[in-house]
Amino acid sequence: MSMFFYLEDGYYYPTTAGSILMYVLAIAAVIVAGIAISKSTKKTNMSVKQLVFCAVAIALAYLTSYIRLWNMPYGGSVTLCSMMFICMIGYFYGLRAGLMTGFAYSILQFMQEPYVLNFVQVCCDYFLAFTALGLSGLFANRKNGMIKGYIVGVIGRGVFAVIAGYAFWSSSMPEEFPQAFAWAYPIWYNGVYLLVEGVLTVIILSLPPVKKAINQIKITAQG
Repeated sequence: MSMFFYLEDGYYYPTTAGSILMYVLAIAAVIVAGIAISKSTKKTNMSVKQLVFCAVAIALAYLTSYIRLWNMPYGGSVTLCSMMFICMIGYFYGLRAGLMTGFAYSILQFMQEPYVLNFVQVCCDYFLAFTALGLSGLFANRKNGMIKGYIVGVIGRGVFAVIAGYAFWSSSMPEEFPQAFAWAYPIWYNGVYLLVEGVLTVIILSLPPVKKAINQIKITAQG
């Protein structure tokens, strides 16, 4: 462990070797996800164009995740609609492609700001949480599917974030928080930033020009 991570203030942070390892794993994960998505296109008679759109969505999500309107003290932030781009792939191509894209994105998120307590915590905070954004694919062919899928994807991410909060981050609860409501702290903490970004994004997605543009992009993506 000491070769790849060092312990400071109760958290594990990557060493130079650890950072290199995470970059290698991230690239490998994206390649594997890309191959899997490419194979899925053959099974569903879809163009390899799907792979390109997935890669662009991941890049846009990763870029906008750095544009933060508000940072929470123990992780989590309100970004410039970064989750929307991953949810968009689910809306374009369905559940399978959405989950694969979400998983590839989760690797990049782990590489961006890694907090390691143990394997289960990493899975809840990163791999499962961001993969859940792909649940938007459940509404790929529904009316207002982008908005409905986005809401479900964000809720999915929130569920895993709350699980991690109960299991691993309860000790970070500030002393001034009412002890009678300590059970609600993980829900409150994760709900704050996810709700703010979610509401802002839904408002943007509800604008007629935006809805029209996304539907046109979907037609192009599936063409």
